Amino acid sequence: MPAISPAELEARLRLHLLPELGPRRLRKLLSAFPDAASALSAPASAWRSLGLPASCAEPRRSADIRERASAALGWLEQPDRHLLCWDDPNYPALLAELPDAPPLLFIFGDPGLLERPQLAMVGSRRASRNGLDNARAFSRSLAGAGFVITSGLALGIDGAAHQGALDAGGKTVAVLGTGLERLYPQRHVGLAQQIVDEGGALVSELPLDCPPQASNFPRRNRIISGLSLGVLVVEASPSSGSLITARLAAEQGREVYAIPGSIHHPGARGCHQLIRQGAALVESVEDVLEALRGWQCVAPVAGETPTQTRPDNPLLRELLAAPRSSEALAMALDQPLGQVLAQLTELEVDGLVACDNGFWTVISR
Repeated sequence: MPAISPAELEARLRLHLLPELGPRRLRKLLSAFPDAASALSAPASAWRSLGLPASCAEPRRSADIRERASAALGWLEQPDRHLLCWDDPNYPALLAELPDAPPLLFIFGDPGLLERPQLAMVGSRRASRNGLDNARAFSRSLAGAGFVITSGLALGIDGAAHQGALDAGGKTVAVLGTGLERLYPQRHVGLAQQIVDEGGALVSELPLDCPPQASNFPRRNRIISGLSLGVLVVEASPSSGSLITARLAAEQGREVYAIPGSIHHPGARGCHQLIRQGAALVESVEDVLEALRGWQCVAPVAGETPTQTRPDNPLLRELLAAPRSSEALAMALDQPLGQVLAQLTELEVDGLVACDNGFWTVISR
């Protein structure tokens, strides 16, 4: 995280703990003041002028908020505990594109995984045996191809997807709908620890002590899809929360894939619904790999884990995060369009990038 003072870090944590101050409001508040400490000490009238309700501002100086922020600072001093803020240069580029991107991300494990190419796998908590087998098999193969497997640590398909990646010696990211000190479900506490022990990461935007709350799980889903290049729905009923993740993925411009099933199985109906709405029908891992062939993943060999080339060229780093138009690249890099086009031409001649329908991508080598 960038070099900020202890007082500024504490101020951000205190703001993050305030009730009714969600991602959009917090981003608005932080953008209106020079720093979080200034926002925290500003009069309530200044907050009201930004359209923020009084209930946001009233508890900011309470002893409870101070104590919880102090506990978070203590948590961050422990090994493998990290905090990424929205203005941190290491904040995941794909997630940063979201209008409601989390201002703060708590991470237990390797934060570098969030910049690696990820594929989300989601599905029913009450999955069939075939669904669980498919989730593990697809996850093993995709992790073996170098993709980080991202899911929500829930029972059923989520857990099978995480386990499949671990079985392949790959990496997996679990995005939680609780604070990282309140792991849920309890049956997956051991799996969560295994994810971290084997080089993965647990991620949450919620305060560390936040308990399970129904409203936080759909909110969590936008992070799962936002971090990923695409979302694979393995098995889901029409009422499954996995369809929320798929809808968010489509709204975010991510790819959506679905595995079909028997017309007699209720758990296949959600996938069939997605396919009718335009999701890519997936029958094999190759269907997904073909769609994502432009990403620089290196399949692991025995005893090694997947790696991704991270070039020094800022333009290539932007394209590794997501395909972009030349205009979008110019804006992201804050460079003149002509200069960006000249660089793209050189990279294209070197065989490093290609343009398809106006969007530039990195060529897998």
